[in-house]
Amino acid sequence: MVSIDLHNWGGLIFRLGLALLAGGVIGWDRQKRHKAAGLRTHMLVSLGSALFVLVPIEVSGSVDSISRAIQGVATGVGFLGAGEILHRSRADHHRTEVKGLTSAASVWVTAALGVTAGAGLWQLTILGALFTLITLIVIKRLEQTAIVSRQDERDEE
Repeated sequence: MVSIDLHNWGGLIFRLGLALLAGGVIGWDRQKRHKAAGLRTHMLVSLGSALFVLVPIEVSGSVDSISRAIQGVATGVGFLGAGEILHRSRADHHRTEVKGLTSAASVWVTAALGVTAGAGLWQLTILGALFTLITLIVIKRLEQTAIVSRQDERDEE
């Protein structure tokens, strides 16, 4: 039988709260951009990933069981990402353009952030969330600048 360590409540609350926060900051960015996978989706993916990792940590602490949990999360969340890509790509039947790749990748990264939070790696969680936001916000602006520059070059030809 598994016993509950009442002294561990603070650690569990911190880890799960950090997972929600990490998923929330990424989800907020996606929500602002009106993506199908927004705030709640990212928060739930991150929280779920943390829970899947916390179970073997709390029950056995075996490296093998933790590794299997992480592998399961990485594989399982791929189905959410694939669904996002298919959903976005099928919206416009007249064009064969693939859409939703960034949203799918952000869901995948959010799952990884949940894993790191669940494992208690709070520094890695914070850095991962920060780098993800930089990629989604700053790099997006750089891409838009490059697209405008390319369009200006075409107009001059």
